[in-house]
Amino acid sequence: MTKTNKIFVGLQFFADAGSLINTSENYANAYDASQGQAFSPTETLSPTMKTFYDTALLENARAKLYYAQFAKKQPLPRNHGKNVEWRKFKTFEKAGKLVEGVIPNAQKMSLVTITGSIDQFGTFTAISDQLELRAYDPVIMVASEEMGASGAETQEELIRDALYAGTNVLYCNRETIANGAQTPVTGETGLVDNSTYRCWLTPKMINRAVTIMKKNKVPTINGKYYAVIHPSVAEDLRNSDGWLEAHKYAAPEEIFNGEIGELHGVRFIESPNAPVFKGKPLHSAGRTLAINYGSGYSGAITSVAFDGGTVGNNDLKDRFISINGIVVKVASNTASAITFASTNFGTITDNTVIYPAEYGADDIAAYATYFFGKDSFGIIDPEAGGMEMIVKSRKEVGGPLEQWGTVGYKFETNGATILYQERLLRVMSTSSYSGTDTDNRL
Repeated sequence: MTKTNKIFVGLQFFADAGSLINTSENYANAYDASQGQAFSPTETLSPTMKTFYDTALLENARAKLYYAQFAKKQPLPRNHGKNVEWRKFKTFEKAGKLVEGVIPNAQKMSLVTITGSIDQFGTFTAISDQLELRAYDPVIMVASEEMGASGAETQEELIRDALYAGTNVLYCNRETIANGAQTPVTGETGLVDNSTYRCWLTPKMINRAVTIMKKNKVPTINGKYYAVIHPSVAEDLRNSDGWLEAHKYAAPEEIFNGEIGELHGVRFIESPNAPVFKGKPLHSAGRTLAINYGSGYSGAITSVAFDGGTVGNNDLKDRFISINGIVVKVASNTASAITFASTNFGTITDNTVIYPAEYGADDIAAYATYFFGKDSFGIIDPEAGGMEMIVKSRKEVGGPLEQWGTVGYKFETNGATILYQERLLRVMSTSSYSGTDTDNRL
């Protein structure tokens, strides 16, 4: 009789933690010791190995769900594919005058369908056994909390960015600061904010936004419209006459997440994730360029020489730039000159700054405030596909010697699908912070 030796191998032997493991000393590669990365001065876990615990853990910024509060949620049952269909019937035409004894023509019923599909998002971090066992801080718990915050912010920004596809847009008027004169603005490049002009979201512009929504017969949400506004824009608005703080008109249980106040029948939700836009940098090493012509320019011109950065031929073609606050579209460029349609920028001296200007002159920040009516957009609520925190122990995924565990999350979402274009109004403005705020989009 032949004796057979059996070898039992745990499944974790075949586990793969990827190339980045958080350890107590550095960032390690699970399969190549020479590929480890030292902690950087700003990103390090070494303080968790200290011998004296001198302070409580500081909490990172937390994202809250602001936009999702106003979505029409559509369930997606398990085993029903990845697509969801919203349906709405077209409205009937008004009745016409009847002719005695004559049957009028019947109206057709028609159905409009709007579809949305889900994608999966997720990320994780790997934690070594030494970091888990020896660190003073509870790294698994901390990692779980931070992953939860990351997931919430990802969901919020996916909804926010999907709403930008809305076609219903209002640009705030250019206001002359000295006398309050108003000039209409027709696009992002017309926005401005300097010592002479500004395009703020004023009570007058909110009144206009409400008028547009009423004329479009946009239904309210419990008798009010709602808007998600950036703190930089909200500060200017809260100093306006007529502003009513949220606690003065609603009981605590009736206040939405982030709600700060009401004006002209609109209840405002403040979110630091409300979109802030700036033009992309003009070259890889910086945002701006500079005029390179000792004699300067004056009058109507069709090109300028520049320096201050490396730019490839036609890298700037079809982009918008501003010089002396005047915005122009680039027709073409070489490594040292920009060409455009004949434009008078006034007097341009050598080293005058050339700014990106897709969202306003002189590289200012522009802001989008979304105004909502009832069911303006929808999000898919997938069964068994919502936010799922996944913690794997060292025994489950830690390799042959159980050297690491993982903490992560995944979820399914469509971001957002706009159901009624007329019920979603994007109002573009500047603010008193336009000179310092940075682009916050994905």
